[in-house]
Amino acid sequence: MTVFGLILSDLRRKAYWCYESTRARAIVKVLLTDGTAAMICYRLMQWAGRWHLVPLEMFFNKWNAVFCNCIIGRGAQFGPGFVLIHSTGVVINGTVRGGTNVSIEHQVTIGAERRQSPAIGNDVFLGAGSKIIGSVSIGDGARVGANAVVVHDVPPHTTVVGIPAKVVRTREAAATNPSLEPELKPDVTTKR
Repeated sequence: MTVFGLILSDLRRKAYWCYESTRARAIVKVLLTDGTAAMICYRLMQWAGRWHLVPLEMFFNKWNAVFCNCIIGRGAQFGPGFVLIHSTGVVINGTVRGGTNVSIEHQVTIGAERRQSPAIGNDVFLGAGSKIIGSVSIGDGARVGANAVVVHDVPPHTTVVGIPAKVVRTREAAATNPSLEPELKPDVTTKR
């Protein structure tokens, strides 16, 4: 997927998250919301790294840190549909691997412990202030509650909360696939 394709998939995903619509108007509104500039800088940094344009990669990395208050390591990899709902205070280690449709609230830390970083599955939501530390995996469709500290693996399609995070809810796999929502649900927005 091209860098523009990734950016568009991220914007469509965020538009659906914020406005339950993927129409052009919702995407334009999303361009003006908090976190979107950090998402775009991350994708441009990722593109520059892929083409070994190290000075440009470092420029986008520093731009994100200084102007968006968001630190995403240069080697971090996330699939299409990466959403920073709010970018303030987000810190992501450079060796983190994330799947598609990962949504992250503000003040989230995804960090390494003993040079081992978390692996984030597909369709994952990380609540405000949550901390995911070390060699843990977050299963597909998992939700991490606000201020939870994850130090153990999170099973797929579960919700975890607390310090340390514990499973409080398990959902059916079919009911938790938000990656299909924009394509399956028709846009029923009415004109006003």
